Amino acid sequence: MAERPSNKWVQTAAPNCLILLEKPMEINAHRFCIAPMMDWTDRHCRAFHRAFTKRALLYTEMVTADAVLNGDRAKLLDFDAEEQPLALQLGGSDPKKLRDAARIGEEWGYREINLNVGCPSERVQSGSFGACLMKEPDLVAECVFAMQSAVAIPVTVKNRIGVDDQNPDDALFTFVDRVAQSGCTTFIVHARKAILAGLSPKQNREVPPLNYPLVRRLKETRPNLEIILNGGLVSAGMVHDALTWADGVMLGRAAYHDPALLGCVDSEVYGEGAPVSADEALDSYEPYMARKLESGVPLIAMTRHMLGLYPGVRGARAYRRIMSDEARQSGGGLAIVRRARASIQAPSQPA
Repeated sequence: MAERPSNKWVQTAAPNCLILLEKPMEINAHRFCIAPMMDWTDRHCRAFHRAFTKRALLYTEMVTADAVLNGDRAKLLDFDAEEQPLALQLGGSDPKKLRDAARIGEEWGYREINLNVGCPSERVQSGSFGACLMKEPDLVAECVFAMQSAVAIPVTVKNRIGVDDQNPDDALFTFVDRVAQSGCTTFIVHARKAILAGLSPKQNREVPPLNYPLVRRLKETRPNLEIILNGGLVSAGMVHDALTWADGVMLGRAAYHDPALLGCVDSEVYGEGAPVSADEALDSYEPYMARKLESGVPLIAMTRHMLGLYPGVRGARAYRRIMSDEARQSGGGLAIVRRARASIQAPSQPA
């Protein structure tokens, strides 16, 4: 458990770095979010991302309500205070279980509880939650109301624009309106349908077409709701376009595979400090790694999240090899990380 602790952009010469030309009058907590990603956004990944940005809102991997209630809570929920601001994403469809899990999440120190209504995996569907709940807005509203009744922190929803044969032009608005009646005011909308039969989770992130105009219409016609755009945001131009109308953006795999792009978030989205370089982030992450290594965490548990640094830079191939292969060796320590970093400086190494 831890203590609770209309923009205009241009592309800079630095890869994936954005410059904010006009700062907003007021910036909400969801202006820039990093998505919950199963098997990726664990506590070590979040601490690594926090080395680049102090302000972005981070999310846990999805944790089911049943796991929170019956599982190893310390293993599932513990985090380091430096990860804040941090939201807990829950999966489930039983209002009472979600209520109790949300209460535990608040007690654990999370700043927000988010309900997953977007995951299309078969495992999630078999539990009758995730994207299949798009078909049951009344049940989602009941779940959200139950969670809100138990906690003082925000309860938000992450959803798709529809599933299977639903018409998103109708399904998205019907869903949001019904859930908003329960008191939910923040919706993180993945701007794709989910095809629950016939497409894998990976395909569901790529095959159904993006429909940003529909999400924009949702924001324009429901101005009192906070609408965060998610899905397919991979470039400076796309982020710029989204932030001219959406209340915020949520990046997933783009942030994971190229974490250095997060180094511009605080300075350019929030107007605080200077951009953080990859080297600076690794310097600040090293003390965290040292603490975890001393507590018995394997080095590879942390370095696996760091392979996307230095894309296209001379020596990056050697860096990735050392951080993946050598980091798996028993007893591997920070010397391996420093050797990997030193390879970036070697001009003789191919990229």
